[in-house]
Amino acid sequence: MVSFKNSKWANQIIDLQKDDGSWGYFHTLSEQKKSPLTTEQALRRLSILGYTFDDKPIQKAISYLSDCLTGKCQIPDRREKLHDWDIFTSLMLSAWIRRFTNDNPTANKTAEKWASVISSAFVGNEYNHDKYVSAYHDILGMKPNGGRLIDFVNFYPISLTSDMYSKENERKIFDYILNKNDGIYYIYNEILSVSPLEFNSKKASRYISAIELLSAYKKSLCKLDFVRTWIMSHQNENGKWDMGGSVNDKLYFPLSDSWRCRETRENDCTYRINSLLQKLGS
Repeated sequence: MVSFKNSKWANQIIDLQKDDGSWGYFHTLSEQKKSPLTTEQALRRLSILGYTFDDKPIQKAISYLSDCLTGKCQIPDRREKLHDWDIFTSLMLSAWIRRFTNDNPTANKTAEKWASVISSAFVGNEYNHDKYVSAYHDILGMKPNGGRLIDFVNFYPISLTSDMYSKENERKIFDYILNKNDGIYYIYNEILSVSPLEFNSKKASRYISAIELLSAYKKSLCKLDFVRTWIMSHQNENGKWDMGGSVNDKLYFPLSDSWRCRETRENDCTYRINSLLQKLGS
């Protein structure tokens, strides 16, 4: 089985982990000289490289996030005024905890609240923004003048609540996300029901990252059959996939230590595609 857990990329990240389990700032890289990446960036990259809750660096990081979530300590980031900071930090921390474990009661409670807010907006067959706003204030307890509401079609709520809905609610929410014209905030900014024309591109890599996120919605995977067809149409004569050198973003790629050899790049791309196909049930 291929593993990237001992790659130079993983080792570089783990070497930078602090004693408290963090990498310094959580969400915003305010002072790059102190640390070249945030805790969030480190966790995302380690997850892509195959790290799970079974690995000590992740356990250490999740313990730190849990302490921040319960108020034992605070993330060092400057309080942002765009959103209600307490709601936003709780959302971010809970989402990242639940990406590695569903056994954290505080994070699970946050997920339940957000799922209730989002479900309230789909009481009918279509999204109702007024109901979303009302539930957002009532359930999340947004403070007066607390800033802008967080659109649920972004990485954090989508990741946080993927296993929290009934089959009927998940269907409606999934359809809405899939057909939203500006995609998923933080991930991909175009409609997801239309696959990119060019496969060898950064755009296609970002699109795949959005589909990877949606693949956690197990009750709605049949709605992604068109993605399987799109992927298979780009398989080469060797039964592999190559997305080209432009997808080397130091996040999703590379997985291997070097891409000097085209075959290595092809193997990395194929590994990612096969992992997604497996999640989609292919």
